[in-house]
Amino acid sequence: MKKLITLILALAMTLSMTACSSAPASSETTEGEGTTEFLSIQGTEDGVLTVGMECQYAPYNWTQLTDANGAVEIANNPGAYANGYDVMVAKKICEEYGWKLEVMALEWGGLTPALNAGTIDVAIAGQSMTAERMAEVDMAGPYYYAQIVCLTTASNANASATSVSELTGNCTAQSGTIWYNSCLPQATNATIQAAAETAPAMIMALESGTADFICTDMPTATAAVAKNSDLVVLNFTGTDGDFQFADETERAENVNIGVSVVKGNTELQKAMNDVLSAMGEDTFNSMMDQAIAVQPEV
Repeated sequence: MKKLITLILALAMTLSMTACSSAPASSETTEGEGTTEFLSIQGTEDGVLTVGMECQYAPYNWTQLTDANGAVEIANNPGAYANGYDVMVAKKICEEYGWKLEVMALEWGGLTPALNAGTIDVAIAGQSMTAERMAEVDMAGPYYYAQIVCLTTASNANASATSVSELTGNCTAQSGTIWYNSCLPQATNATIQAAAETAPAMIMALESGTADFICTDMPTATAAVAKNSDLVVLNFTGTDGDFQFADETERAENVNIGVSVVKGNTELQKAMNDVLSAMGEDTFNSMMDQAIAVQPEV
């Protein structure tokens, strides 16, 4: 009988431990006199979510000199602050799980290497959810649905274009993007210049007259027009003159914006997805409008 009782107790303890291990771990930190609980999963064991972004890709993210409008200090650039749509989304996620948000400013091409090296936990940086990108990382989302458009100046002949095939002159887009690699080659009557290293450099090429038009997404174009009324958005979406993809699945890959996590970190990916799916497209659009409204003039 004693042996039977011992076996029953051992079995009960094993089942209890199994049940506990199947649930996400939680932990706590002590700050001053208070205790803060947070979700502890791979990448956030210290209660901090380290997010990589360019901090120069308005309205997704930018750098400003103060913490106005909820900006967050940039960890690797003390005295400077990051803000924008990506920061707003990151803050929503951190609020949900009790994490402290840490932002690191990284070059566009350095985001994935930094993620895979463990320098950052996620990249929330306006990245399209392409098959090519998802061969290197896992992605959560979408956290925004971005139409692909062109941007020109009011005085340029392209301002009256009604299709991609009518675009002429010099053009460019940001390096390492679907805009430069897949979209611009479809403007067969235009001359593609060297890719711009950053979104601001791309827009500067247009404003300075070096480029006759650029290719980007709607939020970036809208943010640029908000600062310069001489710019004109060319949106061919829904027409025969739009940029073409093999199928709607490929199109979705290139307009859906996602959060990059290191391959295999399904817990963190799910945590991102749970928050983003609860927000929904209306919330995304409202937040993007807010980001555009508070972006710096320069």
